[in-house]
Amino acid sequence: MTAADAPFRDRRVRASGGRLISHAGFRRLWLGQSISELGSQVTTLALPLAAVLVLHASTLQVGLLTTAGYAAFLLVGLPAGAWVDRLRRRPVMIAADLIRAVTLASIPVAYALGVLTLGQLYATAFIVGVASVFFDVAYMSYVPGLVGMGHVVEANAKLQVTVSLAQVGGPSAAGFLISALGAPVAFGANAASFVVSVLSLAVIREREPSPARAESGTMRAEVAEGVAFVVREPILRMIAGCTSTWNLFSTAIYAIVVVFLVRQVHLQASMIGLLMSAGAVGGVIGGLSASRLRVRLGSARVIWISAVVTAPFALLIPVTFAGPGVACFGVAAFVTSLGSVVYNVNQASFRQLLCPPGLLGRMNATVRFIVWGTIPLGGLLGGVLGGWLGDRAAIWVAAVGVTLAPAWLLASPLRRLRDTPEPAHVSPWLADGG
Repeated sequence: MTAADAPFRDRRVRASGGRLISHAGFRRLWLGQSISELGSQVTTLALPLAAVLVLHASTLQVGLLTTAGYAAFLLVGLPAGAWVDRLRRRPVMIAADLIRAVTLASIPVAYALGVLTLGQLYATAFIVGVASVFFDVAYMSYVPGLVGMGHVVEANAKLQVTVSLAQVGGPSAAGFLISALGAPVAFGANAASFVVSVLSLAVIREREPSPARAESGTMRAEVAEGVAFVVREPILRMIAGCTSTWNLFSTAIYAIVVVFLVRQVHLQASMIGLLMSAGAVGGVIGGLSASRLRVRLGSARVIWISAVVTAPFALLIPVTFAGPGVACFGVAAFVTSLGSVVYNVNQASFRQLLCPPGLLGRMNATVRFIVWGTIPLGGLLGGVLGGWLGDRAAIWVAAVGVTLAPAWLLASPLRRLRDTPEPAHVSPWLADGG
């Protein structure tokens, strides 16, 4: 037994029972993530707006901002997992939040001094992306030890609800803040949200064990060990295939869907925002129902059923038309978001429960590398298909791709199981003074 899976126990919530909401450490983590997720909505809008309104960037230059942010997942995604497995996860998360806070705070400072440039926006997008890679890998690896294996699904569901709620109200709040302060100055709000996240992490009292030293020794060998774990596990392989395919084609849709809704369906910006919110509402409901559906359907069935049943609703997007036909888009956004959240909560929990604690960072990094690596390609695919076939036809192609993505799961051992294999029990860490 290594230090990473020693039977530490938090007396306030046990892996086999108890209410997660009574776990002080999880409440602090949840609070910090809720604030930072809401703050991140500001950057989502402020980054392109600052480029367009302040620096008069072209469409291509604005598109490259997205590429700069997601490039980090391809460039440092795999080594980030090896680094995370060598270190305690909470300090990594705190360092990543501090880097993001300082980097974002530099934008309003540069704007006030009159030295803000497009190059700084690219650098900001990339640095924040790199820090986000390390934070996300550490975060996914930190939660199982913090709450215990018996509460992993519930914890992931609650955290996903926070993301979806931020997507419901965040854009409106961010838009108001940007209108009131200006896009460059509004970055300070997101910087402040990361400071709140740092403080919430700092006051978590549960003691995280020191990670066991990897036997392989070299960074390359440790990365290869994480890749090998994902490749040799048939369910993990198929989950990665499904998610990466879904991300590729759904990103292709959303790369051109605003143009489609404006030019083909003739919608105003306010109506487009309302329709987009339908997807976020579906995500909230998906997060709230993920644990119950897991119990009712089984931990294996819920993964593939949630994807297979909801993915075909993407086919409603290209049939959207003016007038009552806009409901097609709203239904598609609501149902596919609900399904993707139920799927993501349960497949992420399965990965966390399956993987040995000492490999969690590398496993999560490998999966993120595969499934997020298709996102920049999806944006490019949408643009190419839109220019070649036209917006509606391009969305048809991408919607069919989303519909077929769950075929990976139907070809996996999941289809023959009701429940995923039970993991070895791992207790949550001991809280100071608990």
